[in-house]
Amino acid sequence: MAESKDKPGTGRHAKRISSILVTQPKPTGDVSPYFAIADKYGIKVDFREFIQVEPVSYKDFRKDKINIAEYTAVIFTSRNAVDHFFRICQEAKLEMPAEMKYFCISEQTANYLQKYIVLRKRKLFVGQRTAADLFDVIKKHKSEKFLYPCSDIRKDDLPEFMRANNFKFTEAVIYRTVASDLSDLTDVKYDCIAFFSPSGISSLFVNFPDFEQNGTRIAAFGPTTAKAVIDAGLELDIEAPHPNAPSMTGAIEQYIRYHYGPDAGKEKNKADKQNA
Repeated sequence: MAESKDKPGTGRHAKRISSILVTQPKPTGDVSPYFAIADKYGIKVDFREFIQVEPVSYKDFRKDKINIAEYTAVIFTSRNAVDHFFRICQEAKLEMPAEMKYFCISEQTANYLQKYIVLRKRKLFVGQRTAADLFDVIKKHKSEKFLYPCSDIRKDDLPEFMRANNFKFTEAVIYRTVASDLSDLTDVKYDCIAFFSPSGISSLFVNFPDFEQNGTRIAAFGPTTAKAVIDAGLELDIEAPHPNAPSMTGAIEQYIRYHYGPDAGKEKNKADKQNA
């Protein structure tokens, strides 16, 4: 949670959060920590993607003169990268050799990779959650020729590390991140908006150039998103992850309890019991 000059529950934080806009797709299924917050505190939670992914065509990909078959290792930092990499491979009629090594930013990404190939443990290397988690592993494979399938908008940490350590390394832009069309969203008057990337902040102002924060609380996941919030002239109220709240929902709930007290959800639960 970002530091505030106001005392808990005063100033711009006086109005309780009764509505949240999450700038991501709605979770599939009925179980989600967002639904739990909505139920616990009586908050309306809406979901809307502020950014979308557009594929780079195989024709445009070929213009970069990247021959995937020449590489011995692939680095994946997202599911989108996995999907679009194998789309390109399919269009190129290229089958991944059994000796190819895969470096995945997280267990989640590694598991998703099984959608396309049968993994052999000795060919798979997995980080905890960030690119930095992979650095020590990658250092043990200096002889590999790495391909990094990515978007036209990506973090700098991985490419900077690879170049600083003189790895054989090539970026392959296989999809683009663009602002979603939010013209049907008549306004963004929510008590809290949760962002997960700098692109989401850009999309806000592409769609609503006259957006004024006023009493809206802004939540940001990750340091680059937090910086984008501040650079846009907005006030950052909720920041994740941090030691006491590794998730966005955890940070939002911590904000609620800090500003409105540990019993913030009890009145809603009491009313539910009375109406049962």
